[in-house]
Amino acid sequence: MRWLSYVVAALVLVLGGDGPAPAQSPGMAAGDVMRGRFVQERHLKGFNQPLKSEGAFVLVAGRGLIWRVERPFEVTTVITAAGLVQEVNGSETTRLSATRVPGLARLYDMLGGALTGDWRALESQFLVQRRNDTGSWHVVLAPRADASTATLPLKSIVVRGRQFVDDVRLEKPDGDTDVIVFANQVLSRGPLSPAEAGLLAHAAK
Repeated sequence: MRWLSYVVAALVLVLGGDGPAPAQSPGMAAGDVMRGRFVQERHLKGFNQPLKSEGAFVLVAGRGLIWRVERPFEVTTVITAAGLVQEVNGSETTRLSATRVPGLARLYDMLGGALTGDWRALESQFLVQRRNDTGSWHVVLAPRADASTATLPLKSIVVRGRQFVDDVRLEKPDGDTDVIVFANQVLSRGPLSPAEAGLLAHAAK
């Protein structure tokens, strides 16, 4: 369920804009585009070394998320309100409707709220602990037992950042852990490349 890491990462990227306090979160307006790079390590039980991947992402307000793994092999995952589409070497390999994946639709709705700087949607689903330090901040999220996110394989989410999110740690009930480190984040008004626009349009069908 790698898509879970991607959606959660997008969610905290937006909410981490200028710090974890609601009054500080500027959100993203329609037409805003956030681009950056990532390195992801998956620490799995029984493996001495983490599984490492790296690539780039594009988060488009009102449209969706493009998460492109470049190494060790190329895989592109696109998440929109309609669901999730995955491509390998330009060929679609997976298409999941949001209505068929428990928790995906709710997480996408939360992402939409985050794009406008709304922490309330997040706090209705997670217990949130915040800490501000000089020039940096730290947030711990844990799914509420009575929320729809309780069905997701998540134990906790730890987020650290400064101007933007620096890294995200997703801890799962079985002991596996994903760590995503971000770099070179840029928030702009676009435009999208033809390839990016095509990926989002195809995924939204």
